[in-house]
Amino acid sequence: MKNFIVRTITGIFFVAAIVVGFLNPRAMVMLFALVTGMTIWEFAGLVNDRPKTTINRFICTVAGVYLFLAMAGYNSGITPSSVFIPYLVSIIYLLVAELYLKAEDPINNWAYTMMSQVYVALPFSLLNVLAFQSNGTAIQYTFVAPLAVFVFLWVNDSGAYLCGSLLGRHKLFPRVSPGKSWEGSIGGGILVMAFAVGVWYLTNQYGMNDLGLNALEWAGLGLTVVIFGTWGDLIESLFKRTLGIKDSGNILPGHGGMLDRFDSSLLAIPAAVVYLYTLSLF
Repeated sequence: MKNFIVRTITGIFFVAAIVVGFLNPRAMVMLFALVTGMTIWEFAGLVNDRPKTTINRFICTVAGVYLFLAMAGYNSGITPSSVFIPYLVSIIYLLVAELYLKAEDPINNWAYTMMSQVYVALPFSLLNVLAFQSNGTAIQYTFVAPLAVFVFLWVNDSGAYLCGSLLGRHKLFPRVSPGKSWEGSIGGGILVMAFAVGVWYLTNQYGMNDLGLNALEWAGLGLTVVIFGTWGDLIESLFKRTLGIKDSGNILPGHGGMLDRFDSSLLAIPAAVVYLYTLSLF
């Protein structure tokens, strides 16, 4: 009971921080720059506990945060594309450094170093693509798209848990996550698509449909987030099983670590960007 109360309180504060953070562009940038840094720091600490693995935790973290800030500056129109040059230099350094460190397994170090950027830093950085959009004459900030991704993930988690508890019979991916069922995943997906149509209605009613999507396109965005969010969850579960750990950390009482809390979004955010970009082409 105590753990449930702690988990609930932490969850409320977490959701409130995300929602409030998205309401202001500066708050969003500061919040997710911090989230990016904390998640990469956690990731690097976990992989450095593996035998024959040593990555530069500090430089990986700084590089990831810089990528997020550079994306924020570029997508908001504040900085030119040359802002990415220091990031590229840091990546080159991380690769070349292995020539001189005489590590037992430099390929392993390279792989985990790049994973910290591709798996963590890049997805969070793509939030800026969702948040800062051009209307043809200027770049405007919208909280609707990035916040929708997180809300859809939260609705999916709740729907999948309820449907899985009541109807779950067939395991979705027992090798990686024995607790998930097909019934829960399908139920969560249906609930999210219905919720997405509700978002379309409300944003249209109040003139906040910045994405210009119709009801079907909103439902498609919800389904995209559900599918890739589920894969994101499974990928982090496989990562933890490979490392032989239960939680990625304990920074969030009752919820584990940063990777535990943001695992679904690490695949859902890039997928949402691809989905919306694809819609814009047709």
